[in-house]
Amino acid sequence: MPLLEITDMTVAYGRIEAVRGVSITVEEGELVTLIGANGAGKTTTMRAVSGIRPLSRGKIVFDGKDITRMKPHLRVLEGIVQAPEGRGIFPGMTVLENLEMGAYGRTFENKAVHDETLARVFELFPRLEDRTSQVGGTMSGGEQQMLAIGRALMARPRLMLLDEPSMGLAPMVIQQIFRIVSEINAQGTTVLLVEQNARQALSRSHRAYVLETGEVVRSGGGRELLADPSIKEAYLGVA
Repeated sequence: MPLLEITDMTVAYGRIEAVRGVSITVEEGELVTLIGANGAGKTTTMRAVSGIRPLSRGKIVFDGKDITRMKPHLRVLEGIVQAPEGRGIFPGMTVLENLEMGAYGRTFENKAVHDETLARVFELFPRLEDRTSQVGGTMSGGEQQMLAIGRALMARPRLMLLDEPSMGLAPMVIQQIFRIVSEINAQGTTVLLVEQNARQALSRSHRAYVLETGEVVRSGGGRELLADPSIKEAYLGVA
């Protein structure tokens, strides 16, 4: 049974259908990527999984449970946690306060579990540990992205939704962010990733789906799609 199964999903904004008939599966332990041009429906798909956008048609099942009509905060309790496009940190709060907000909706068995979770975040992002008292809004773009991912990890996700984590970052920082995403996945967290940097995303993904104008038009192994001439031409700028 897949950890996440989306079947025949349609999501609309008014009369405009942003995604139509999309079906996606994510197995436990996988890193699965959605690629496509701007406006293809990638972010809408993520918002539907997290519960921010309602479905017009279709079904979403998580770990065998139908969550199609489940409210967003209850999905967090089930283990679906999103690091949104544009980072969305709390700019007036410190790094530590931002991280604690990630844990707000999740109950820890005891303080030791909380401390272990925080220690894991600091192990992945040592820079955050060095800046716990710094106000989030004064950090660089790369540091804010680290903080957004760290905040999501504080909710102990079973499925982490990462929406454009490399957006607006310098190439060296992008490499670092993707290495950390791969490490998070290797440590056992299932990841559904939306990413414009197709080369980095596909090279690290178990599987991927290609969205065009709201529909899935291709799917396959990450490296398989990376080697496909049509994908190279469309998304990597290689003729």
